[in-house]
Amino acid sequence: MEHQPKIILAGFSAYPRTLNYQKFVEIGNEVGALLMADVAHIAGLIAGGVADNPLDAGFHVMTMTTHKSLRGPRGGMIISRGVAGNPLSAPAKTLENIPTLIDRAVFPGMQGGPHMNTIAAKAVALFEAAQPEFRDYAQQVVRNARVLADSLIEGGCQLVTGGTDNHLILIDVNSSFGIDGKEAERRLDAIGLTANANSIPDDPLPMFRPSGLRIGTPALTTRGLVENDMVELGQKICLVLKNNASE
Repeated sequence: MEHQPKIILAGFSAYPRTLNYQKFVEIGNEVGALLMADVAHIAGLIAGGVADNPLDAGFHVMTMTTHKSLRGPRGGMIISRGVAGNPLSAPAKTLENIPTLIDRAVFPGMQGGPHMNTIAAKAVALFEAAQPEFRDYAQQVVRNARVLADSLIEGGCQLVTGGTDNHLILIDVNSSFGIDGKEAERRLDAIGLTANANSIPDDPLPMFRPSGLRIGTPALTTRGLVENDMVELGQKICLVLKNNASE
């Protein structure tokens, strides 16, 4: 109430838990703010019905990338409430006119010529996301992440928040093994596993050599790996991080 924000943004790139979107809506309604959710990482989980949809909670705008868990081409989308109008005419700045206001801001103001090949690829990705098999994929992504998290914990990894509700796992490799995230990234890369160094809350290490390592399960799941594979994978990750077995 003190600052009266015009917009409240909810989103994350390395948070393995579920956000309380309803609480954001309550705060936004109280101060009269527009509510925007960035769901770049969990768009596929929302489409698959295993993650909450911010629009269902009352958010006004939702942005996302179309790759990551949605498994489409590199690109993005903006989804909003309201009624789309003629973008050539300037509408009043109301919640109902959000789609038109966004259209006018994006093109031709910020975006150049649209890439029709990418638009077609997005259409294919959205068609796939509407199939029953995509829901199976999303459910397996979450199951795999939870089993992998348990395997990592058993192997000595300290996880930020102690587990996961989605596809993301954030390991505190500094507290777990006395190394930084870049070193952990290098060790896993040496045995063919791709992960990335990532800051953690109250990180004692510098930004470019942070304490965390971020991993996820969408690509593994797409390649057909299931729970038993996650147990073995977690064991191998811990072995490499503990002993630098990549050497």
